[in-house]
Amino acid sequence: MKFTEFNLHDQLLEGLGYMGFEDATPIQEAAVPKILAGKDLIGCAQTGTGKTAAFILPVLHKLASRPTKGLNTLVICPTRELAIQIEQEIQGFSYFTGASSLAIYGGGDGTNWEAQKSALTDGCDIVVATPGKLMSHINMGYVDFSNIEHLILDEADRMLDMGFVDDILKIIKAMPKERQSLFFSATMPTKIREFASKILNKEYEEISMAISKPAAGVLQAAYLVYDNQKSRLLTELIDKNPEYESIIIFTSTKRKVTDIMNAFRGKKYTVAAISSDYEQKQREEVLLGFRSKRVRVLVATDVVSRGIDIKDINLVVNYDVPNDAPDYVHRVGRTARANTTGVALTLVNEDDMYKMHKIEELIESEVPKSPLPEGFSEGPKWDISFRKKSRHGGGGKKSFNKNKRRFKKWPPRPSDIPPKTGGET
Repeated sequence: MKFTEFNLHDQLLEGLGYMGFEDATPIQEAAVPKILAGKDLIGCAQTGTGKTAAFILPVLHKLASRPTKGLNTLVICPTRELAIQIEQEIQGFSYFTGASSLAIYGGGDGTNWEAQKSALTDGCDIVVATPGKLMSHINMGYVDFSNIEHLILDEADRMLDMGFVDDILKIIKAMPKERQSLFFSATMPTKIREFASKILNKEYEEISMAISKPAAGVLQAAYLVYDNQKSRLLTELIDKNPEYESIIIFTSTKRKVTDIMNAFRGKKYTVAAISSDYEQKQREEVLLGFRSKRVRVLVATDVVSRGIDIKDINLVVNYDVPNDAPDYVHRVGRTARANTTGVALTLVNEDDMYKMHKIEELIESEVPKSPLPEGFSEGPKWDISFRKKSRHGGGGKKSFNKNKRRFKKWPPRPSDIPPKTGGET
């Protein structure tokens, strides 16, 4: 479906044209008409499918068609990186419409406080904010939500996991009851539907597409390794595959970020790290270097696993298996975005085998176990039985759709992967 078929405002279509966007993704095709019709909505789709455009284009159409005074739309998201990214996308889409926007988040030096205060009082068409920073402004007593027409929660499940429930409820309490509310996320557990039912009107609609499954273009594999094999395997895979020019390595702890960085000392290519320990300016500089391809390898905690849109990431490596199965979907979703292809590898030790099994249950697909390269001693055998019996009391079997894509060598080179085309919006 073409964007022109939505009958969007001419100025908005002009901006999309300059950005090279013509065809809507499935989540956009399903969501945009419902939002234009004023429906409350829960939208669920895997990462990299264009959820931001799905919720922001209808809002910009309304603003271009009927300019308003004061703050019109509030987008709430879990992290500063995602807030910055969403607001940058809004700037691109709204270039010819004249709509104003601002990102509000913590972690800075305080110099932007006045600009944030002005947006929340004098009026800015769209504010994208993290819950904690927004609450800081609300507690000062000057925030004016009286003109709010649209409330959007992006990565809603993540915000609940991070403990933002009370803040979100306080923010919503300060808003007009007559508004349009939209929930978007890549996963939609029961707790989100229960939470949404308290906020959305009773006639809300729901769109679910490929819930909790990586994009079709993600080629997945796992290596069964002992911990003392991980660093060597990781560096050899990257050293011997120069075709992979943009790589993210995810780990679950900040301490392991340092360990992984030490393994790359002396390499000729650039490696950088990012975690919650880094100051906001440092994090922005690292992400800028990675986006511009000056940094080949980015080592990160899950702070960048959700929502961050970086084009043409060839390879994602899970240095360890994430504790929560949905986080696997978000991690591997950093590659193969917008109908392209990419590779996702996971290093699995003995203790993480049961967690990997739970991931396979979630995505309803077996992740192929690849043999270690020549020169490595044998790794542990795949075995989840003792974990399942001791921790969960056994249980029935679940059928998987077998992943039949096999390559002679992992990771496959870009030339081994059937090319696809597309542009994320």
